[in-house]
Amino acid sequence: MAAKRRRLAERPEIILEAAAAVLVKRGARGLTIDAVAAEAGLSKGGVLHHYASKEALVLALVARKLTQLREELAACAAEIPTGPSQLPVAMVAHVRGHYCDDDESARALLLASMESPEAQKGYKAFVAEQLGRLGGIQGASPGEGSVLFFAILGLFMGRALGFHQLGEEDLTPMLDALERIARRVEA
Repeated sequence: MAAKRRRLAERPEIILEAAAAVLVKRGARGLTIDAVAAEAGLSKGGVLHHYASKEALVLALVARKLTQLREELAACAAEIPTGPSQLPVAMVAHVRGHYCDDDESARALLLASMESPEAQKGYKAFVAEQLGRLGGIQGASPGEGSVLFFAILGLFMGRALGFHQLGEEDLTPMLDALERIARRVEA
């Protein structure tokens, strides 16, 4: 009985993993409840029990990705001394550690979420949250945190969408410059 409950409790995550795999293999248009069910080894009804629609799957995938991103930023911040530059330096550190992460799944999720106004709300809320945190930093010049955030966002989005794939020789000087800007917040 306990094993059955555990399997049922794990099912939403299994479905999300399957949905992410379908997105990478087939793209946003190929993300269907039937395809996710087949990938997860479940019935269509089993998927629909947890996620009532394709949009519900996309919303859950976006929410999971944004939670992961918040956790990664918090982990980076925990490694940096507390102070006004902690958050901006943590953002640069996050790029250093994750720039080369799997852009196929990021690209597929971004493209799928563009078809969902609700999923876009999740991204917009995340951007507003980060800009609010950066705007509230004592000692920062007005707009400096926002410029830093959008530069970082541009690096990630450009790579995820396939516009560029900077090598270490190009990326390192850019990240060093961003980190200098981030550390100036304490000045």
